[in-house]
Amino acid sequence: MSTLHVTTTDGLRLAVTDFGSPGDTRPTLVCVHGYPDNSSVWLPLVRILGGDLRIVTYDVRGHGSSQAPATREGYLVEQLNADLQAVIDTVSPAAPVHLLAHDWGSTQTWEAVAGNVPSERIASFTSISGPSLDQTGAWLRTPGRTVRGVLARLRQGAGSTYIGFFQAPLLPELAWRSGLLDRIVGGSALDRTRSDRINGLELYRANAIARMTRPRPRPVTVPVQVIAPIGDAYVSRALAAEAPKPYVADLTVHEIEGSHWVVADHPERVAPLVRDFVRARS
Repeated sequence: MSTLHVTTTDGLRLAVTDFGSPGDTRPTLVCVHGYPDNSSVWLPLVRILGGDLRIVTYDVRGHGSSQAPATREGYLVEQLNADLQAVIDTVSPAAPVHLLAHDWGSTQTWEAVAGNVPSERIASFTSISGPSLDQTGAWLRTPGRTVRGVLARLRQGAGSTYIGFFQAPLLPELAWRSGLLDRIVGGSALDRTRSDRINGLELYRANAIARMTRPRPRPVTVPVQVIAPIGDAYVSRALAAEAPKPYVADLTVHEIEGSHWVVADHPERVAPLVRDFVRARS
């Protein structure tokens, strides 16, 4: 295992951990964590998959040991994708990598595989509980052809109300500092810090409303696996499975038991699916 720092296009330093060894020729899996986590959320999965794959994790800007931008614009998806490409080019300059992402890490990575990072640098993408903002916006605008479809969209709208709350000034910060949001959000806290919780709000403020109200989903040629926990309170199975279908040429969907935080709470349910998908596309 080695720790290194990658410099971003706007001069920040990202903390990166390579769990492989010098000369490692196994497939490289780059993991992108979500909100309000940092890269420690992947440690339970690393313990299971570390013998099969070369795993690389990093703290998204503003989280963990990575530096934070000075302005909200520093959290735009385009910059997050430039960070991801910088990590990929550093840890695997000569070969494509496989991507695994959860929650907001997955949301930002959808844009990377839709063209923000050259497709030849990415061998596959596994998404867990983090839909594309553009695909979500388009899906919510597509009238359900059945009562079930309409209800699915209404349910997802109710499950996404926190996005609106996160847009408010000061209130989300106060809710985190008081401990209220910790009790509501739940999940395995691991090594979450106050800066993870507070800085990460800018991810939503910089991107969510603009992209969901004016969606422009693009085709995805990278093979994609969507893992949908059936107990996810924030991303419905309908959204996870249906939103990507019109845009992804090679799409695999698996439903598993678990909550939104399944990657930390039950990594043994996630690991075999990731391992098999990576092996089949290496």
